[in-house]
Amino acid sequence: MGKYIFIVIIGYMLGCLQWSYILGKSLKNVDIRTLGSGNAGASNAVISLGWRWGSLVAILDILKAIISILLIKYLLKDLLSVDKSDYYLYLNGLSVILGHNHPFYMNFKGGKGTASLIGMMIAIDRRIAIIGIIVILLTTIITDYIALGSIALAVTFIGTTVFFKYGRGNIIIAIIIALMSIYNHIPNIKRIIEGKELGLRMALKM
Repeated sequence: MGKYIFIVIIGYMLGCLQWSYILGKSLKNVDIRTLGSGNAGASNAVISLGWRWGSLVAILDILKAIISILLIKYLLKDLLSVDKSDYYLYLNGLSVILGHNHPFYMNFKGGKGTASLIGMMIAIDRRIAIIGIIVILLTTIITDYIALGSIALAVTFIGTTVFFKYGRGNIIIAIIIALMSIYNHIPNIKRIIEGKELGLRMALKM
């Protein structure tokens, strides 16, 4: 039981490094949650602060998930070699996303976890990451909406977890992550339907 608590705490605390909020406050003197969609994440940073700031936030959010999972791989390398299970890595990745989405010092109002999910995929299996990145890029470019690309990424994560035979526990975690992503993007979907959502092409001009 102790190892699970350790894995969750490491992931959650690193996930709480909310870079869109930290950089917005320290360098731009704004609370990202008061801009655009009100979300503290890379996609809203792109839309509200421009693609340069959004790209920096995305890279940092990706890195925190990679670092968290690599840290677990290092600290629990003996345990992982015995169990031959990636469940701990999936659990840690989920914890990073939970920390990103619900940081304790921001009244649990954070981001949507897309960039952190990409980092999780990169650290666990590059094949899954490559497929996921292709899907999010193509969906975003074709539809012009980052939100739809993010949802497509999360749903694809379920499929690749199944396809590469990562086991029932990991499939459940992938489903949880996808459901969180869909739920968190409901406001974006409503704005897309209403024609009020800022598209990628417009954001890149900022």
